[in-house]
Amino acid sequence: MMAGWSKAAPSGAHTKPLKLMAGVAMLVLLTAPNFPSPSNPAGAADDVLAAMPAGLAGELDKLTVQPSALLDTGISSAEERNARIPFVNTSSGNARPFHAGSAGTATYRTALHCLTEAIYYEAANESMAGKRAVAQVILNRVAHPAYPSSICGVVYQGWTDPVCQFSYTCDGSLARRPLQHLWEQSGEVAKAALRGHVEQAVGTATHYHADYVLPYWAYRLEKVYAEGRHIFYRFPGQAGRSVRFSARWNAKEHYPVFDQQHRNTLDADRSDGMSEALPAHLQRIPSERRADNDIGGRMDPAAGWKLSIPDPVSASKSLQSALEQQHTQASASPEITAPGTPLP
Repeated sequence: MMAGWSKAAPSGAHTKPLKLMAGVAMLVLLTAPNFPSPSNPAGAADDVLAAMPAGLAGELDKLTVQPSALLDTGISSAEERNARIPFVNTSSGNARPFHAGSAGTATYRTALHCLTEAIYYEAANESMAGKRAVAQVILNRVAHPAYPSSICGVVYQGWTDPVCQFSYTCDGSLARRPLQHLWEQSGEVAKAALRGHVEQAVGTATHYHADYVLPYWAYRLEKVYAEGRHIFYRFPGQAGRSVRFSARWNAKEHYPVFDQQHRNTLDADRSDGMSEALPAHLQRIPSERRADNDIGGRMDPAAGWKLSIPDPVSASKSLQSALEQQHTQASASPEITAPGTPLP
């Protein structure tokens, strides 16, 4: 994502980078439009990066793997600090409608599954508007030259690395079955998005985070929308304008094959670097491999971009409730969900 952003807050703000192993729920995704591919895809990406402020392009490449993603809010709560950041009052245009082709194809079914998963695990307890907003951010990333050009590629970006974009893809959450009514809601939102629905309130947002955490980049991006517990952001200036979202969906949707041995190795390596000096509400178990500024909208970023999220943050009461329901309704023999598997 982009390297070289200053981690300092605006002048006068009393903050300091807090080196965390805990993740921040925020989302950076692409829109996958169905319009002509640029004649020079590489050149299109260069144009987008050139339009970004100095240092922002490099930061995009590393945004989700930086160890200092969160800011110490001092005596003020994250909610209070977030509320002080103003919304921008200018439009960057809307995303173009996304169309995933025929609903009967394997590609469509895989794209639908990946998008439904992301909506469920990131926003199951959000309103329908909140779910649509998360879906739009994912599609916005698909359309941006800086990110993968498929829905599954965006959702599973980095899942085999020491950190992953969406923590639910690498922390074992997929081993538990979802709640049927919330899964069905998420699926309906995903279907509408793949049929061309555009959530205009989100605009060209590519990032979001929960309001009870404060990532340093909240001061660098443009705050455009809030829904439920999530705050949405777009790239500043020309970089966030809709004309810059020129990538074409590649129609190559693949569900990754999980390698438990590889995951266990990463978990073991990760545990060696766990900080014992973190506040209790930010500590997590070694098997949680989310990025410190996990860009997903899951309601419990500090517990672990994840189906079973261990030790949720107490501030996320709605997530805690959902997990308790999920636990009681989980099947006796957990299975990893995969395309074509009846859910739940």
